[in-house]
Amino acid sequence: MSLTMLCCFKNCFNGLGFSVQHIPRPEVNNPIVLDTSHMGHEVVIIKNGLRICGSGGALCTAPLVQSKSYFEVKLQQSGAWGVGLATHGADLNAAPGGRDTESWVLCHDGTQRHNNTELDRVPNNAVEGDLLGVSFDHIELNFYVNGKPMERPITGIRGTVYPALFVDEGAILDIIVDNFQHPPPSGFDRIMLEQSLL
Repeated sequence: MSLTMLCCFKNCFNGLGFSVQHIPRPEVNNPIVLDTSHMGHEVVIIKNGLRICGSGGALCTAPLVQSKSYFEVKLQQSGAWGVGLATHGADLNAAPGGRDTESWVLCHDGTQRHNNTELDRVPNNAVEGDLLGVSFDHIELNFYVNGKPMERPITGIRGTVYPALFVDEGAILDIIVDNFQHPPPSGFDRIMLEQSLL
């Protein structure tokens, strides 16, 4: 029996003289991740809750309650994708989002969608490898590509909203909730957790 085979069975032989190494789980500095209890049926969330692939959408674990929130999304692999905001009532099985009254997204084809309607179309949309910034101040939802504003705000957003990422056709997205690669717009900051006043 080769050493490789013994390594594969090391957990079976624990306590028989073979040592078992435990690999420590990396510390998660920010508890805001993609929420496995609010995701589509065919969505896969990996990398400690920061990467989405598969088919459908997922919300983050924290709503945008502060007056000026910012987050980034790395477009790891192209395909059909949507990035924006949604409520808990959004259809997370319908990529790329924006197909109902509960989601507002920028899509891979440059369209901004809400309620299955094209609100606007952005020139020079993000492509594979780009970094998409998202800011929200409860009046406007704005998008940035590699730090440059797209200057096509979405307004009229209502309800308790969460960052929302949608993928299909092989798209892979990573959400970045701190340690941004581009500075947030003036006055904006990373997503803050709601604090109890008790």
